[in-house]
Amino acid sequence: MRLTLTQMVTLDGVMQGPGSPDEDTSGGFTQGGWVWPYFDEDFSAFVDENFRRADAFLLGRRTYEIFAAYWPKQSGDPVSDALNSLPKYVASTTLAGADWEGAQVIGGDLAAEVTALKEQPGRELQMHGSAGLARSLFADGLIDTVHLIVLPVVLGAGKRLFAEGTLPTAFRNADTRVTRTGVVIGTYEREGAPEYASL
Repeated sequence: MRLTLTQMVTLDGVMQGPGSPDEDTSGGFTQGGWVWPYFDEDFSAFVDENFRRADAFLLGRRTYEIFAAYWPKQSGDPVSDALNSLPKYVASTTLAGADWEGAQVIGGDLAAEVTALKEQPGRELQMHGSAGLARSLFADGLIDTVHLIVLPVVLGAGKRLFAEGTLPTAFRNADTRVTRTGVVIGTYEREGAPEYASL
């Protein structure tokens, strides 16, 4: 399976607390819930298409807890159908277990465990959010595809997906679409190390 990451970010690269004001207030962050004003039919259509390609999910602990509190109570749409029926792997060293049906905790040598998951047959092992986990897997060169959903808002503070020290990586743009509310959804395939030259 290919490991894909879908991440919402602001123009200044902030990914913290997109869904609601209380989603992630760590570090004193008070600007959560910045996605909603831009969510429209185009955005929703991309989300549905994306979840239809999943064969399994890889989630960080915080994302797992947010999803597990909401999605098991939902049904009848591509997102809930996929999340409630497919395997979910939760990367955590603090959770003793996962009680959402189809979920299991993985830990220890995370790079080795994710590599083993990627070697299983299937289309996509999908990550949604889970930025801390994503940064770790970027460092190990394990993320194959990034769906970067860039919203036309600047927050000026908050956690960033590509923080200082991120592994230098070149990507190829595989698809770009723009929603009616101005959200740019870019799909990028990892190509290896960047190339450098004088312009």
